[in-house]
Amino acid sequence: MDTPIEVLRRIFGYDSFRPGQQEIIEHLVAGGDALVLMPTGGGKSLCYQIPALVRPGTGVVVSPLIALMQDQVDALTALGVRAGFLNSTQDFGERQAVEAAFLAGELDLLYLAPERLRVEATLRLLAKGEISLFAIDEAHCVSQWGHDFRPDYLTLSGLHERWPGVPRIALTATATPATHAEISSRLGLDQARHFVAGFDRPNIHYRVTAKSEPKRQLLEFLRSEHPGDAGIVYCLSRSSVEKIAAFLADNGIPAVPYHAGLDAATRAAHQARFLREDGLVVVATIAFGMGIDKPDVRFVAHLDLPKSVEGYYQETGRAGRDRLPATAWMAYGLQDVVQHRRLALEGDEAHRRRQVLHLDAMLALCETVGCRRVMLLDYFGQKDSAPCGNCDTCQSPPESWDGTVPAQKLLSTVWRLDRERRQRFGVGHIVDILLGKKTAKVLQHGHDSLTVFGVGGELGNADWHGVARQLLAQGLLAVEPDHGTLVLTDTSGDVLGGRREVRLRRDAPRPARTRASGTSNGAGARPVVELPEEAVPLFERLRAWRAATAKEQGVPAYVIFHDATLREIATLSPSSLAELGKVNGVGENKLAKYGEQVLETIAS
Repeated sequence: MDTPIEVLRRIFGYDSFRPGQQEIIEHLVAGGDALVLMPTGGGKSLCYQIPALVRPGTGVVVSPLIALMQDQVDALTALGVRAGFLNSTQDFGERQAVEAAFLAGELDLLYLAPERLRVEATLRLLAKGEISLFAIDEAHCVSQWGHDFRPDYLTLSGLHERWPGVPRIALTATATPATHAEISSRLGLDQARHFVAGFDRPNIHYRVTAKSEPKRQLLEFLRSEHPGDAGIVYCLSRSSVEKIAAFLADNGIPAVPYHAGLDAATRAAHQARFLREDGLVVVATIAFGMGIDKPDVRFVAHLDLPKSVEGYYQETGRAGRDRLPATAWMAYGLQDVVQHRRLALEGDEAHRRRQVLHLDAMLALCETVGCRRVMLLDYFGQKDSAPCGNCDTCQSPPESWDGTVPAQKLLSTVWRLDRERRQRFGVGHIVDILLGKKTAKVLQHGHDSLTVFGVGGELGNADWHGVARQLLAQGLLAVEPDHGTLVLTDTSGDVLGGRREVRLRRDAPRPARTRASGTSNGAGARPVVELPEEAVPLFERLRAWRAATAKEQGVPAYVIFHDATLREIATLSPSSLAELGKVNGVGENKLAKYGEQVLETIAS
């Protein structure tokens, strides 16, 4: 029987494990249960794939991602691993063939959706075969506290009752301490070993910019920093998704929409294009992206504020899985805060309380004057991190200023309208009053006679909107849910009475950034292979060969080789199979299958 390190070298083509992997793998091989928290791109899948290859029997992987099972199985098959899946996309003959292979002991890994384990026929099938382990991927889906709850995950605790001798491993990249505890409790893993490998993604540059003209800002970001790169743009509404995708396409950037309103065939086609094509942008609601194993996503952009830090981390984590530099970019503005404050007040009391806590944490991340990565890691329980040097607030620290007087003026305007006139208005009208603008609406209501009319001349229109945004973010101002008008909160009186100072953030000018060159300036980033200028032509030829080969085989390009592997090949320019076999990511099966073609490409 091969040892884990032998499997890593022979099949996956790597000489050493990443931090944390070996201990988890050895624990699982020995028959222990494990709960693993590891960042996206940290190598979670190897933590169950290698034990499944070492232990006798078939590893059963529970994944919520039916649409991606084929690609996951294709990637393993390319490595010489015997893998299969059972889901509703297969016809009877395909399912029968996979079931027969499982019963004959001819599968190393079998992928199932959680709902399939509620079907008695599936449980009877598993009972007839030999199971090496159960792997529960995306384990945060079991948490009702989390952002991606799936009821079918609640039944997975029954696996241990039915197969008490089979080790289990639950894995996620997204879990606060509360979510971590809930996963452990609901899956019956309190007695398991818990491995927390950290949440840092040092290769990702985090940036939040003030929203002004979001479409124009997005286009500028893509053209200046990520021309020709694959990426994901997230929007909250389906209509926004359609409009942004059309706008990008009209401006020469290949883009497709993805949301629940599209028919299943269109969604599947767009997802397949994203996985298989270089340089495609998907504009999506949060329905897109979970479990996407595309390693070369170079950016994730948000044009609307995510509902929670967990959601933001999960979505931005889809960038840079290959550990090369990537960008998490967000345009964030006043209307985001107003909209989310209104949404947070819907539902029952427990739901509202959760939504408000999630939103407050997300707003704090956007408005911080400190390192964004430090705040992000702190949210997930990773304390005492040092500033990263690879986020906007580290590279261009914003100023904090005493905004107490402007805050008092704005709050006083809201108070006077509400108490003196029994009227409530939105932000725009409040700012018009402060700036002394005699608009039709101001004159209609006689608001030019208010004592606060025109008292805000020290700030401009955009500055006042920024003050309102930050007061909403700090809970010093609230949104009335039915009409979106502004109202005071219980803490507003402390500001009006001079008992509380209000510190506000003044954004620093953003320095010009250029397209990532292949190395990260993030503190603690794992070094990647530099691509010398003279190696670029060969790298591009290798990419062209890979694209043609992937198209011929009907698989995503990364199934052939990752970009990082091609970069190393282009840099080293090996001249023999023995030399090529030493490159990271070139295992025995890929060396035998593609080695001669790679050497011919190099020689040409």
